[in-house]
Amino acid sequence: MSDYILEMKNITKEFPGVKALDEVCFKVRRGEIHCLVGENGAGKSTLMKVLSGVYPWGTYAGEIVLNGETQQFRHISDSERQGIAIIYQELALFPELPVYENIFVGNEIMNGLVINWNETIVQASKILQRVGLQVDPTVKIKDLGVGQRQLVEIAKALSKDVRLLILDEPTAALNEDDSTNLLNLLRELKEQGVTSIMISHKLKEIVSIADTITVLRDGRVVCSLDAQERKISEQEIIRHMVGREIENIYPKREGLEPGEVVFELKNWSVTDRQSRREILHSVNLQVRKGEIVALAGLMGAGRTELALSLFGNVPGYDITGGEMYLKGNKVQFRHPAEAIEHGMAYVTEDRKANGLILIQDVKFNVSLPALHKLLHGLVVNEHEEIVMATEYKESLDIRAPSVQTTVGTLSGGNQQKSSLAKWLFAEPSLLILDEPTRGIDVGAKFEIYTLMNKLVEQGMSIIMISSELLEVLGMSDRLYIMSEGTITGELTAEEATEEQIMAMATKIGEGVAG
Repeated sequence: MSDYILEMKNITKEFPGVKALDEVCFKVRRGEIHCLVGENGAGKSTLMKVLSGVYPWGTYAGEIVLNGETQQFRHISDSERQGIAIIYQELALFPELPVYENIFVGNEIMNGLVINWNETIVQASKILQRVGLQVDPTVKIKDLGVGQRQLVEIAKALSKDVRLLILDEPTAALNEDDSTNLLNLLRELKEQGVTSIMISHKLKEIVSIADTITVLRDGRVVCSLDAQERKISEQEIIRHMVGREIENIYPKREGLEPGEVVFELKNWSVTDRQSRREILHSVNLQVRKGEIVALAGLMGAGRTELALSLFGNVPGYDITGGEMYLKGNKVQFRHPAEAIEHGMAYVTEDRKANGLILIQDVKFNVSLPALHKLLHGLVVNEHEEIVMATEYKESLDIRAPSVQTTVGTLSGGNQQKSSLAKWLFAEPSLLILDEPTRGIDVGAKFEIYTLMNKLVEQGMSIIMISSELLEVLGMSDRLYIMSEGTITGELTAEEATEEQIMAMATKIGEGVAG
């Protein structure tokens, strides 16, 4: 038997006007963890969709050889029958169904023509134990955390006797602890004979877990690095990914002193309308002109809820206490339109669901928050809209054929830059960035960091919510740490360490009651 469980030979995949994959050759050894890296748009997800049958045989050129046999997958079910399972960044689970039904959906345990629910629960419990998830299999998916849901997805794959597991950005939405648990699980599955292919932009994780690292750039394989033969550095991977050296991914700002206080919260409190539980309690913070202030903390600490409450987007919540001041004026926004009018903008953590209208083009999305600036009477001046959007496309290096390209067809990094362009067109004085680099590659991260520095140099103020501690330490001037809906600490960038942040983020009993 060959040492290779998978060989993809000369895979070429084209879309209208774009060659996404150009004669890609990709080999995976049996029983290894193989990491696939590259900038957004490099072709990683496209290659895995070819392998899993999302893009069926006949829509691409080249050959797939699995366990020594040439395959012609016409559907995902064809690849699943051969022991391949793919888990996407956006999890494919049914929130209202219990865990055991999600694990066996489409793969039900039957007793004649009837589903054997008792046996389903028993087998689900065994698989949950295998992935190390200690939950009742009858609990609904909606009641689980993000990290737990990711483990349910892996349990679902294991229920189908998976031999080749593909994970597309599996830790993008996970905190540090959940990410560590998931990586440990992949190591355990490797010991059990499961081969894994992992797509990730988190280079720290890649160098810690990969046996082999394959780098794609512009639809071609740049190199494959054997991490079992020698230690591979993050810097080496970056050089292959972007085709140039990036000495410091967090570009420094020199000689800038923050100005006067432009934004302040005093004893800000928010309550869930239905449960009457206080989700934010007596939050106090300040932001100065030309300053990046980070909000750090674990998932569930209340950072996104805080941002939404400031921006006037509080469905199901009531602001029950406190005061907000913007440029010295006391304000409280009942709707995002009021916040935009006062010079505040909010780039959401979920660009696909809440940040962009994916079926519309780039210019439509960019112009949306400040459409009044393009109105001539009651009609949008389309020429001015194209000119404006093109200027942002060029200044932010949004890689799209034109501003009339549908934004849903762009890579994650270019979607994120489109989301930023949309709010920059509104000309805010205070910009809230919620997980601004989630799910994008190191090159696009560097571009966004550089843009953030440029904006604060021009006098804008930024509140950055981030779950990546290195990003918090690398980009902020000051940071507030949240736990259980309240501020548990404030640090300058100079005095902050990962250990201090985590200690403050895990303070129990000092946050919200109930």
